[in-house]
Amino acid sequence: MMTKNTFHLVSLGCAKNTVDSDSMAQLLIRDGYQFTDNPKKAAVLIVNTCGFIGPAKEESFRVLGELADKKRDGQTLIAAGCLTQRYGVEVAEKVPGIDGILGTRRWMDIVQVVRELRKSKHPEPVYHLPDEAVTVGADENETLRASIAGASAYLKIADGCRRPCAFCAIPLIKGTAVSRPTETILDEARRLRDSGVRELVLIAQDTTDYGHDLGMKDGLAILLEQLTERVPDMDWIRVMYAYPGYVTDRLIEVMSTRKQVLPYLDMPLQHAHPKTLYRMKRPSNIDWVHRTLGKMREKIASLAIRTTFIVGYPGETDEEFQALMEFVEEIRFDRVGTFQFSFEPGTTSAPLGDPVPAAVKQERFERLMELQQNISLQVNQSYVGKTLDVLIEGFDNGISIGRSYRDAPEIDGMVLVEGKAKVGEIVPVRITGAMAYDLTGVPVNQVITLA
Repeated sequence: MMTKNTFHLVSLGCAKNTVDSDSMAQLLIRDGYQFTDNPKKAAVLIVNTCGFIGPAKEESFRVLGELADKKRDGQTLIAAGCLTQRYGVEVAEKVPGIDGILGTRRWMDIVQVVRELRKSKHPEPVYHLPDEAVTVGADENETLRASIAGASAYLKIADGCRRPCAFCAIPLIKGTAVSRPTETILDEARRLRDSGVRELVLIAQDTTDYGHDLGMKDGLAILLEQLTERVPDMDWIRVMYAYPGYVTDRLIEVMSTRKQVLPYLDMPLQHAHPKTLYRMKRPSNIDWVHRTLGKMREKIASLAIRTTFIVGYPGETDEEFQALMEFVEEIRFDRVGTFQFSFEPGTTSAPLGDPVPAAVKQERFERLMELQQNISLQVNQSYVGKTLDVLIEGFDNGISIGRSYRDAPEIDGMVLVEGKAKVGEIVPVRITGAMAYDLTGVPVNQVITLA
């Protein structure tokens, strides 16, 4: 049975979207609503969509369609987020039954939109898609721009992007980069610490661009310095989504000297052949990559590096792909994510079309992933016999499940620990085994219990 002041919210896509979803939920709860995980009981149904690439768009349309088909009298369905910001009219046309369209740039207006929709019936969907990219607003309402999962939290430090990447629709969806005030971020870090969070994961479309719009130079490094000074008892601080060419000497120094900042960096490179990168409108100085990674590995002990590559980009020749394979084999990244090129209309790569056959994309994807699996296994095997601190996140069947500094939430591997350790604790674990993605181990100097 439907309850009057309840909402059901589905969040699709990346962690940055999850933060927006949790922020909308906070605003609705503050307005007197309660969350329910049962859509049949919710008066308000919300899908925070993803519209980054083709498969994500398809998933968003599918979830919206399923909720629209089962929508009952008195229920309100709102499509929010990336897909609606870019394709608002198309979304309403393809999914009859949607009552409201809310763009990603104005997530903070969710209460206003819900009130308008529930005040009276609307024969046509209500569109709330302001062009103004107030992407980090609502601080005056004390909305926590974070998503908490156990002892970890994603903390959004900026939104939007000003980079010119030809394949990417994010600037079209999110607008230009807007940094959040440093003091607000520091306050939120303290609040998260006080709530029991032990790992902060800093996220933005480009964390290394933090503070540029505020007139800051080396903004990310400065933010990390202040975080470690003002919240010194935060155990781990992890940096995601760094942009090539903007990993500065000061950032490297901070990562090497501030113990709370994990020796882990996620830096999506996208490719390794200068011609491909040039067509992508990405930094194409591969020598910089070699020098910077060499410098980081020299100065930051036990550095773990994650990156992302696109295969099948328009014009990618066998020679260019082979250069990517050789680069991956040479650098030996800890983690690699690989995507097949997805044609996105409206991006600057659109005139290039999508000429690489699907079968070629798939074959290149499989070859690159097979190469990286072997590298990951070898790298993981080098940790056998060593001791790693592991943040325990769960327990199942006599095994505790956690992550080391090498593992970002949701996208990297796990450490499977023999026996039962306390969830939320950081436990020293001696590594006893290695797989392509995960490690196994036993607690150090602790009595092992099996239940």
